[in-house]
Parts: sequence; structure tokens; C-alpha cells
Amino acid sequence: MKARLILEDNSIFEGVSFGAETSVSGEVVFSTGMVGYPESLTDPSYRGQILTLTYPLIGNYGVPGNEKDEFGIEKNFESGKIQATGLIVSDYSYKNSHWQSTKSLSDWLKEEKIPAITGIDCRALTKKLREKGVMLGKIVFGEDEIELQDPNERNLAAEVSCKKPQLFENGKTTFALLDCGVKNNIVRSLLERKVSVLKVPYNYDLFNGEHKFDAVFISNGPGDPKTMKETIETVKKALEKGIPTFGICFGNQILGLAAGADTYKLKYGHRSQNQPALAIGTKRCYITSQNHGYAVDEKTLPEEWEPWFSNLNDKTNEGIRHKKKPFMSVQFHPEAMPGPTDTAFLFDKFVKIAKREK
Repeated sequence: MKARLILEDNSIFEGVSFGAETSVSGEVVFSTGMVGYPESLTDPSYRGQILTLTYPLIGNYGVPGNEKDEFGIEKNFESGKIQATGLIVSDYSYKNSHWQSTKSLSDWLKEEKIPAITGIDCRALTKKLREKGVMLGKIVFGEDEIELQDPNERNLAAEVSCKKPQLFENGKTTFALLDCGVKNNIVRSLLERKVSVLKVPYNYDLFNGEHKFDAVFISNGPGDPKTMKETIETVKKALEKGIPTFGICFGNQILGLAAGADTYKLKYGHRSQNQPALAIGTKRCYITSQNHGYAVDEKTLPEEWEPWFSNLNDKTNEGIRHKKKPFMSVQFHPEAMPGPTDTAFLFDKFVKIAKREK
């Protein structure tokens, strides 16, 4: 069935459906990664977004099964379902072949009721988004009429956060993980380092006396970090108490706001597995996996804080840390999935700090 992608500037891109034939509205963004569509589609940070993949051939290795690891966490997906609102690709491969494949991407999208279009000029679409910035858009079938809706006006973190505390026991040191839309591999990366993880909702009061913990971990997540008032207040309390605190992606922005800095929306964000991040004060560059549309304005950091990493493409902030206390965060994803694991050592670094401060 034919389908159209209509942007807020009234641009129209026509293609053919290979997902669910359901009209939707969302924020149109692009990712330049070559692989990793199962992980990307299930990443809660894509909640409310229509994802455009710039790599031309998508679907050729199908979709893996939903097996779980020793901790009871999905091995191949970053959450329990597809989180993106829609998918746009240039050339969908109707035949797939891979030893892990259990179904086609098309079948998976239809099962999850997610629309997808192939045959779109993704190069032209991406150039438009780079020049004008991310836009609202809608995938439309037939004569359907739906209004454009900005997903950032919703509390997206509430939609993807857990509803009650969950404890994964695997060590004497316990990390309280503020779930703003955490990826599965962040939880797994901590558990593999022999620490217990107490995953709690984004607005949970960590200091109500119900649980003991030794460190605070702020997850990735979708939307505008300034809407996360309860989470920011919780992190402020953690900083005041001197509790070791680490954040990833959305967590970097929330830590920045809790520290007193400001955040802003990027023109088109960083979404790929090939973003270069420089460790400030060194000549060491790491290739990182990223998925965010907002950033910390490092010029607004208080005097006791400093930038930690910087993006070599556009010089935006990729991490912050306190000059003396055990508070730090990164804008990229050291847990990868998909992407390189070059910065996985940061988990080791923070776990060591948390155990030492215990």
C-alpha cells in the first residue's frame, strides 16, 4: 500500500508501506548508523519519534529472537517493545538471512503496530533535516487526516519508565538507577560488574527510607530534560549528600541541570554509532554510540564543574564531571547496543569509585 510522509513545512515524500498501515504523527529524526535497527527501534529514547535510517539497505538480516540472559533481561532488544513511532528507509530488503533471525523486520513492525515506509529519498530527507532542523511529521495512509503533534509536549519519560522499584541482586554494592527510559544493556553492564541494581521510576523518592543504596545512576531517556523536575530534585539531593552519581545521555543533561547548568535543543541531534568524542585535556578520541536531541550548555557549568568530553564534529558537550567529588556523566552510550564498546571502561571506573566511597 502506498504511504506518505508529510513534514510540518508541507513537504511530501511518497513511498510504499512495509509495516502496519496506521497513520501516526511524531518528530522526524535521522540516524546514520549502518546496523542496529532492532536495538535502535527498541531504545526508549526514540519514544515519540519517526526514525529515518540513512543507510540505504535495511532489513537484510531480519530480527533476532527475544531470548533473555542470566539476569532475565532481553538479550537482543533494549526494551520490551518497539518504542519508535514510525520507520523510514530508502530500500527495504524483503528477503533476510542471518543465523539469529526469527522473523522479518516487516513482520515484526506489523506485530507491534508500527508503520514503516520504503522507497523514500532518505538522502533528500536527511539534507532537509540537517538544514532546517528536526521537524514534526506524520505518516499517512490513504485519505486519513491526523494532526501534527509534538511528542516533546508529553511526559515521554513517564511513558517508558518502570512503574515500581525492581531489585536485581548481584553484589554487596547497590546502585539506585533512576529509570527515565533505561536501555537493557545499561542494567546488564552494571550487573556484569558484580553490583546490585535497584531500578526505580523516574519520579521515585529515593530518600524515603525504603531502600538502601550506595550510588545513584541516571539513565538515558526521551524528551526535554527540563520537564524532569522530580528527577532533577532527586539528583540534587544525591549531590548534596555526596553520593557517587553517574549519568548517561539524558542522565548527562539531568545531572547538568541538577548541578545548576542549562540545557538546549540541538538543531538535529546526534543519532548514530560513529560519533567522535574527545576526552578533554588529551588527544584521545573515542568512537561512540549516541541518541539525543538535547545537550548541556557547558558555558553555564558552575565553577566546581568541568567539561569531560567534547564532540569533535560540532564541539558540543559530551560529558561533565565535578572537579573534586564523585559526580560525573557522559552524553554518549558506553553500553553501546548498537555500536562500539570503546568506552565501556567508564562502567569499571564508576563502579570502582562507588565501591571505594561506600
